[in-house]
Amino acid sequence: MMKQFNINQKIGLMILLGLFIFSILVGGLSPYSIDEQNLSSRLLYPNAEHWLGTDHFGRDMMTRLASAIGLSFTLGLLCVFSASILGVTLGVCAAWAGGRIEQGLDILVNILLALPGLVLVLLLSAIAPGSFLVMYLAISLVQWLEYYRVTRAITRTLMDSPQRQVSVMMGFGKWYQFKRHIWPAVAPSVSTMAAFGGANAILMMASLGFVAVGIQPPLAELGLMSVELFPFYIEAPWILAQPLLVVALLVLGFHLLAGASREPLNSAD
Repeated sequence: MMKQFNINQKIGLMILLGLFIFSILVGGLSPYSIDEQNLSSRLLYPNAEHWLGTDHFGRDMMTRLASAIGLSFTLGLLCVFSASILGVTLGVCAAWAGGRIEQGLDILVNILLALPGLVLVLLLSAIAPGSFLVMYLAISLVQWLEYYRVTRAITRTLMDSPQRQVSVMMGFGKWYQFKRHIWPAVAPSVSTMAAFGGANAILMMASLGFVAVGIQPPLAELGLMSVELFPFYIEAPWILAQPLLVVALLVLGFHLLAGASREPLNSAD
């Protein structure tokens, strides 16, 4: 487990916290709505009324970016939470039970791994374009596999460890054994995968927006905004750069957290 924040983690947390605060403050204080159009004010430079300018429909870019950031955070955290709980639970159960239960789960995981993750997400999202629920379920379905594989591998090495055998001989229950022996060994890897998982979920959401099967207008989503604004990259390049920069910052923030969480894991070896 991490005992202290290193410089990478501090920077990553500052980036993510800054974007989160921006999303909350602008979303709560902005006098504009994400779908409020004004064609007479389209593609404006940043000014006193529109601090980040306006898009091709005259919509306030700062308001739309704040909404898109909030949507990205929501999806990323939901996917990480669901995928980690499902993957860790099934991984521990498979290694603990063994036999046909472990074999059956391994077959299911191998079948899902045979399909490229992004392709599977695209296929499921294409069934119901614009559905946040379907997108969330599709990404979570892809991401829990890594949690399962890593957790099962670590748990199997701990099943016959002297420390756990002592707990069994002393009559401690399975929940205590999990908390005392398994979770401390699994937690560093889970935190690393969770950080990468948050970044991957945001990238997958943006990718779905690029191919028009993700969140649909008039909602604001970073990938969709990039596609909508691309035809105006010569006329208003500063507008196109904004959603692309936000995606890069979100991914960078999560990756810095993942890089930080490796250090305690390596030092424990």
